[in-house]
Amino acid sequence: MSADPFRPFETNLDQDTALALLREATAGADDGELFLERRKSEVISFDDGRIKTASFDASEGFGLRAVCGETAGYAHSTTIDENALKRAVATARLAVGDGGGTMADGPAGTNRKLYSDDDPMLQATFPAKIDLLREIDAFARALDPRVVQVSATVAASHQEVLILRPEGTVVTDTRPMSRLNISVIVEENGKRESGGMGGGGRAGLIGLIGRDHWEPVAREALRIALVNLDAEPAPAGVMDVVLGPGWPGILLHEAIGHGLEGDFNRKGSSAFAGLMGQQIAAKGVTVLDDGTIPDRRGSITVDDEGTPSAKNTLIEDGVLVGYMQDRQNARLMGVAPTGNGRRESFAHAPMPRMTNTYMLAGDTAPEALVADLKDGIYAVGFGGGQVDITNGKFVFSCTEAYRVKNGIVGAPVKGATLIGDGATALKQIRGIGNDLALDPGIGNCGKAGQWVPVGVGQPSLMIGGLTVGGAAA
Repeated sequence: MSADPFRPFETNLDQDTALALLREATAGADDGELFLERRKSEVISFDDGRIKTASFDASEGFGLRAVCGETAGYAHSTTIDENALKRAVATARLAVGDGGGTMADGPAGTNRKLYSDDDPMLQATFPAKIDLLREIDAFARALDPRVVQVSATVAASHQEVLILRPEGTVVTDTRPMSRLNISVIVEENGKRESGGMGGGGRAGLIGLIGRDHWEPVAREALRIALVNLDAEPAPAGVMDVVLGPGWPGILLHEAIGHGLEGDFNRKGSSAFAGLMGQQIAAKGVTVLDDGTIPDRRGSITVDDEGTPSAKNTLIEDGVLVGYMQDRQNARLMGVAPTGNGRRESFAHAPMPRMTNTYMLAGDTAPEALVADLKDGIYAVGFGGGQVDITNGKFVFSCTEAYRVKNGIVGAPVKGATLIGDGATALKQIRGIGNDLALDPGIGNCGKAGQWVPVGVGQPSLMIGGLTVGGAAA
């Protein structure tokens, strides 16, 4: 594995030639860029006492975009050379036609660095990673005789990005990522349940592979599995729900965040379209999208158009005050880009995407929120969820939840799903905890077939009148 930096204008392509071809592609256009990328990634998983996966992937290529009004021409190639770029120019040019556009000003520069350039994959040898996973497996099994299966995964990636703009500006960013996940399956009296925990961020593996990090992760995975072992079928009906802090913010991300991406609002397909400046949530609700938090999974020093990331307020004290924008959508809506133009890779055009989306804390102790719950569910952990952008309707599954009656936390419940819609749920927030937490670094977000890493967070929340789906009679 080479540790040499990605310098395509020294090794593959003359920079002046590339700039001339980019200007040819974007003549008469409103915007455009040449996006060059090199990415390496590694995943090693250990399952049930043996190596299940050991994969290494490396790719590089470029994407060329020319934007004219609402139209964008995009071409990409895994070969970085002049001939491939010339062919891409011919394709991207089709979107510009006769032109007539005025080239937008380039993004502002930044010297800020939110994470290291170091390649996390080089921080431990392959045998050391295998030994780590074996150690985790043995430790988790020794914790409880009911553990029948352990899975552990260590993953890391290193993405190097170079963006050339028609005005001649070059923007670069080097993005590390690492992650460690542990899951266990426990069995008692013929009944099996699972629990998992993990996380990471834009940092090296060093912080994740230390025993002081992974031991608590293994213990937490086991705790969740044992809780579910004792769980009863969840009740069904409309009831109040208290959400725990941190990862339950995925509900916020899905039910509200996607609806506040600029493209959905410009096209009028979001449930929040046309509501700028209006009260869309309960008083006290303030939601931000913040790509500037150091070392966080969803953070980016610059977005995939070269715009520096920002701390953008979306909802302030319940009032809708902002959308997330890329350059094209911002121009069409007459606003400034917010640093949210993201893409999965060079093979994809950018679009407005979230980074780290979270709700600010209130002033209520989380214990008081639960104590105020007369008949409902206390949802601590979440699995996956789905949302319909057009109406904000969502469905979420709970991985750890408890029945609460008269403020007393009772038995754990399993099979609980939370059903509602974002616009209504926002207005039914009745209490906001003082315990804001961000997720441990596990989020991936899909949109239009593209996946990008994201972060979520929230304090404990009391939401009234959510529909709970469950199997209990």
